[in-house]
Amino acid sequence: MTTIGDIVLVAGGFVDGSGWRAVHDELTRDGLRVHIVQLPTRSLRDDVAVTRRALDGLDGPAVLIGHSYGGVVITEAGTHPNVASLAYVAAFAPDRGESARTLITPPAPPVRPPVEGFLFLDRDRFATSYAADLPDRMAAFMADSQVPFGVAALGGRVTEPAWRHRPSWYLVATEDRMIPTPAQHLMAERAGATTVEVIGSHAVHISQPAAVADLIRQAAE
Repeated sequence: MTTIGDIVLVAGGFVDGSGWRAVHDELTRDGLRVHIVQLPTRSLRDDVAVTRRALDGLDGPAVLIGHSYGGVVITEAGTHPNVASLAYVAAFAPDRGESARTLITPPAPPVRPPVEGFLFLDRDRFATSYAADLPDRMAAFMADSQVPFGVAALGGRVTEPAWRHRPSWYLVATEDRMIPTPAQHLMAERAGATTVEVIGSHAVHISQPAAVADLIRQAAE
């Protein structure tokens, strides 16, 4: 049995990889090597290329983890030979020909109209929709520091879903107002993923890092 020592974390849209800080700290205390991919979120192709470059640099098998839109990225990038397993954290898990856009279900997130090809969440509704279980000041900072999310990235379609070829895990956030919990369960079931539920918002990787780290440890065993 090959030991998995590398963990690759992929953030979603509107935010950067710094949201993984607490999960990073949990896993590195276990001696795991943690790598955080910073996505340009201009197009799915670009984001997959950045993720694959991170995987190219590894000398052993890894767990590839995606949050939110990061789930689309790992679904497309996860056929890389260095990926041993996948973990979805309140994430989209598309099938062939699907995108984050096609998987959005009512009620739709409070996304503002695009400006020059990029999207932002409504600042005044960011906390309630994305980070309802985080302190007010933290949620406000996240709203003010949003990363522009490319319309092309939102619409990028998966060609061959990695969950058809790799064992998968899925953490369902029960209080998510970005990707409704029933939609998360449906995607997890379709992917044949080992599923756990955690009480948390869409920002569950920030509010419940120990639970997220536990799921990743399972995927690394």
